[in-house]
Amino acid sequence: MKDYTGDKIRNVAIVGHGGAGTTSVTEALLYRSGAISRMCKVEDGATTTDYEPEEIKRKVSVNATLAPVEWRDCKINFIDTPGFADFVAEVKGAFRAADVALIVVSATGGVQVGTEQCWKLADEAHLPKIIFVNKMDRENAHFDQVLENLRHKFGKHVLPLQLPLGKEANFAGIIDLYKMKAYRANGNGSDEIEIPDEYKAAAEAAHEQMVEAAVEADDDCMMRYLEGEEVTDEEIMKCLVKGIRQANFYPVLCGSAVKNIGLGRVMSAIIDYTYPAVLSDFTVTNKLTGEEELHDANAPMSALVFKTTSDPFVGRLSFFRVFSGTIESDSVVYNSRREQEERISNIFTMRGKTQLPMKRAVAGDIGVVAKLQYTSTGDTLCTKANPVEFAPIAFPLPMYTRAISAKKKGDEDKIMTALTRLMDEDPTIIVTKNPITKESLVSGMGDQHIEIIMERMQRKFGVEAELKAPMVEYKETIRGTAEVEGKHKKQSGGHGQYGHVVIRMEPLPPGGGFEFVDKIFGGAVPRQYIPAVEKGMIESMQKGILAGYPVVDIRITLLDGSYHSVDSSEMAFKTASNIAFKKAMEQCKPVLLEPIYNLSVTCADSMMGDVIGDLNSKRGRILGMQPVEEGLSLVSAQVPYAEITEYAVDLRAITQGQGTFEMKFDHYEDVPAKLAEKIIADRKQQQ
Repeated sequence: MKDYTGDKIRNVAIVGHGGAGTTSVTEALLYRSGAISRMCKVEDGATTTDYEPEEIKRKVSVNATLAPVEWRDCKINFIDTPGFADFVAEVKGAFRAADVALIVVSATGGVQVGTEQCWKLADEAHLPKIIFVNKMDRENAHFDQVLENLRHKFGKHVLPLQLPLGKEANFAGIIDLYKMKAYRANGNGSDEIEIPDEYKAAAEAAHEQMVEAAVEADDDCMMRYLEGEEVTDEEIMKCLVKGIRQANFYPVLCGSAVKNIGLGRVMSAIIDYTYPAVLSDFTVTNKLTGEEELHDANAPMSALVFKTTSDPFVGRLSFFRVFSGTIESDSVVYNSRREQEERISNIFTMRGKTQLPMKRAVAGDIGVVAKLQYTSTGDTLCTKANPVEFAPIAFPLPMYTRAISAKKKGDEDKIMTALTRLMDEDPTIIVTKNPITKESLVSGMGDQHIEIIMERMQRKFGVEAELKAPMVEYKETIRGTAEVEGKHKKQSGGHGQYGHVVIRMEPLPPGGGFEFVDKIFGGAVPRQYIPAVEKGMIESMQKGILAGYPVVDIRITLLDGSYHSVDSSEMAFKTASNIAFKKAMEQCKPVLLEPIYNLSVTCADSMMGDVIGDLNSKRGRILGMQPVEEGLSLVSAQVPYAEITEYAVDLRAITQGQGTFEMKFDHYEDVPAKLAEKIIADRKQQQ
């Protein structure tokens, strides 16, 4: 691939609902541009951008994959992204490198959940959008219905720039509404023809609609158009480019990836209707002053690392987008977040898993470099003399957690090492250790995400692990008060053991923790043994009498006791404390506590009834509802954690993948009596 200047480069993220055909479209674009000589199908497991074993096995994209092509003396860096919600982090990263989102919509399925999610993410990233209606050759494909569907979901600004030539099995090409020409597919090329008579009326009406929408982007053109003056084709093109860039309207193209119809027109539309990558200003934080600054492509070198992955042969690969300046091979750059210099060896780009060498990466281009020592996803590369930092990539919080353990004894450290490496690749993976249950926990975006993490661990690091639902952190407390004594007396030849305490146990308010009060007078228990009594109580609290869970929110008052001048010891008083503690717990009406979480669920208004019904079935308390935006609301509830360990899966099923949620620990509450009996019985059986 030859060198290109920034004005000849476009960066395009290809996104859509899973199954809409983003990978097939990418493959067809590669083939149509001549980048590959054979077009493969997803079903065959041989496409350029779905090459990981996990992708081939599932027939779905898991990674955002780079696929640069050359077209009309320009370079287009396509990024094929996953359509499944569990891998939204890949889309978020790709959007930080892209200048435009190509949203793929199925001609048979129309706007689906993933389409709306990608649209929303593109809005958040302030990216212009181009819509490509794929699968026009399929049975039941209906362009007008899809167009109506798009307008219903995304507003009247959805604007067709093409119409299909033929339909379903007879789909044979497209009509370009700007040029008012038809392009009939012909093998790997296309022939320009006059618009057939049966399509002329529809094409002329759509052309007029396109012109009316375009001139709205320019006040001068609009006034002349309204006054009946002629607006030239060149002016209309400028208006289209401006309107698309400013999101005044969203152009719609159509075609078929499988039949390779319309893909050349897609690449031409990207070049014609979008700005070059270098024409966009961008915001950075000046590390010397701490202030935000607006830069352009002529500023000192700056680049953002938007993706990190591990190659078994090359090592860690860092994908970066250059926003200003140039990064040369065999140079030194500065990581402003880590405050470390990095050595850049060879720069290359990737087409799927194939490396294509580059001498340099100029402003607007995307490059890849291997074996950076300190750099990870979201880091900024710049010059040490002009340190700047891009805003970090806002990855969503993980929503699904599993307890992880090694299948083979002794592999625990290997699992942690593997997970640490995978966290470098995927920032939505979080690994923690629960200090209470002693479990290692891995959190991700959903069940499929976690499954793929496990498969990658085995494939890349040779470590097998087991997953299970995380243990619920139950606790025990008391609801009554009691005074008891604990005596430990043992004679076994020589020195014996003697410890004797009288205590009062009483409850504290929730969150009170533990209090120890010393009320010994007259030396009934010598001063040197009182710390041992307190220590014995603290140790006893680690395992309650109901099910062996930690005891919380109690006050122990040491009232009295006795000792033996020879046989008493710290150990004897600790043992006496254990005895007294258990006796007191039995008399103080012990109860089991469970963690209660605040849950905030965002979903469509039409699904709110199902969501609330499900929360009620999970022993949830609805705290309130409030609108977020039109058609979307947020419901707040408090739900026992034991009921929502699978909530990411449950919510996806209820809302067809549209709902999102956040959860945060709030407090502990008594477990209902019947449920407590079952939990205690299960726990005793495990023990």
